[in-house]
Amino acid sequence: MTKVVLVAAVALIDRDGRVLLTERPEGKSMAGLWEFPGGKVEPGETPEAALIRELSEELGIDTAASCLAPLTFASHAYADFHLLMPLFACRKWEGIPQGREGQRLAWAAPKALRDYPMPPADLPLIPILRDWL
Repeated sequence: MTKVVLVAAVALIDRDGRVLLTERPEGKSMAGLWEFPGGKVEPGETPEAALIRELSEELGIDTAASCLAPLTFASHAYADFHLLMPLFACRKWEGIPQGREGQRLAWAAPKALRDYPMPPADLPLIPILRDWL
């Protein structure tokens, strides 16, 4: 039986229409790849609550569930688990995103998202996000 892992992710979109990407730090699986911010949804937690928590912990910014718009999702089979990842869009938050866990950040124009190496689960999200923006 395959373990299903629920991870929530967000496309933070700035006033110029750029999307924030974070680089997976050394020591983590897929280190050096770029991804949309987010993280695992804990038991009893909603995807929105997980994102609010993760954005505060990882980037030092605050947002509200009402600012998270469901956009699409990824469903991807890795070797040892299956990833289910809802992707939300967010244009409103408080604070300036900073890598609080040593990760690098990049603001990417939608057409430049493919220039960043990403985990396989994130790749199908790019055309949907580009079309939406």
